[in-house]
Amino acid sequence: MTKHEFCKTLIPYEPTAAELEAVKRQRAALLLSRKWQSGDTITVCFLSGSPALQARVKAVALEWTKAGRANLTLSFVPGPEADVRIDFVDGAGSWSTIGTDCHTVPAGEATMNYGWLTDDSDDAEVRRVVLHEFGHALGLIHEHQNPKHAIHWNKPAVIADLSGPPNNWDEPTIEHNMFEAYKPKDVAATDVDPKSIMMYPIPKSWTTDGFSAGLNGELSPEDEMLIANQYP
Repeated sequence: MTKHEFCKTLIPYEPTAAELEAVKRQRAALLLSRKWQSGDTITVCFLSGSPALQARVKAVALEWTKAGRANLTLSFVPGPEADVRIDFVDGAGSWSTIGTDCHTVPAGEATMNYGWLTDDSDDAEVRRVVLHEFGHALGLIHEHQNPKHAIHWNKPAVIADLSGPPNNWDEPTIEHNMFEAYKPKDVAATDVDPKSIMMYPIPKSWTTDGFSAGLNGELSPEDEMLIANQYP
């Protein structure tokens, strides 16, 4: 278990056409113990990054709080004591604390990092990663860790792939981010959602039953429904 409750984002692989069509049995889920209060203002600041890159991240993050979605306000402020503090440390991966767990991180330290986003990153990749990480910041977990759907992992294959380049995760990180599931009473979940932004790409080699998942880059209707229901 890591020091703080947070989820990392895989450095993406290129999914096959079949994998993009195979996302059939996952659910979006929100961790109730890390939920904000409906109507909350969440302050956000940047610890690094160019003004242009910061502006791109901000524009995407605000997709979560558009009219009809989460009844929350993301307020971008200059100070280092904001609730959500964003860094761009190359090589440190892309990750975020989950929901209000950002308050367990000492002031001035990052609660979210974009380890491979730069001024040269294309818009699709910025959008995919930022939507995913801000989903975590609002309390969403990875879909493959939803207790309502058990994935039959080929654990040696997952460990072998994620312990090497480009992710270079150690086994505790892999265990926490891939294999640990939450208790049913701890989450609020949608119906089956094949296109959630919180889905990890999962190649067939990582499962024992042929299950695989592709790379999603947009909020799905189920993502929007879940976040609106949890923050009315």
